[in-house]
Amino acid sequence: MSIEISKTHSLLARAMDFRAARQDMISSNIANVDTPNYRPRDIRFEEALMAQKNELYKNHTNELQMARTNGRHLTPQEEKSSVKPSLYFRDGHMARNDGNSVDLDVETTEMSKNSVMFNALVMANKKDTAIFRSVIDASAKIN
Repeated sequence: MSIEISKTHSLLARAMDFRAARQDMISSNIANVDTPNYRPRDIRFEEALMAQKNELYKNHTNELQMARTNGRHLTPQEEKSSVKPSLYFRDGHMARNDGNSVDLDVETTEMSKNSVMFNALVMANKKDTAIFRSVIDASAKIN
């Protein structure tokens, strides 16, 4: 169980999890560059995140809704996500004589792009949580 800070926060966390999984998959492809008959794998998760975003914001209004409280505490939200990335083989490159189709240039480029996207998500997450931190700090000064 966890307290939902914001809808955006849960999407950011899920996106970072998927980016980390993709980084591991690309690293595995690079590690198997000399493995005979190895086919590079990748993870496609953008469609799954878009579906989750649409589900979260389907009843979105411009009106700020207050969360239900129990006394002075927020009620925890159940983790409910059916978002699943899809695994696929990244073929399209000529296989070498040993049947391996890993292209080191493609893998390192994909790893770099994934790292940039992961770092952007980390920065967005820091900004998202900084808003709540500033509200907590400001309310502590009032008391």
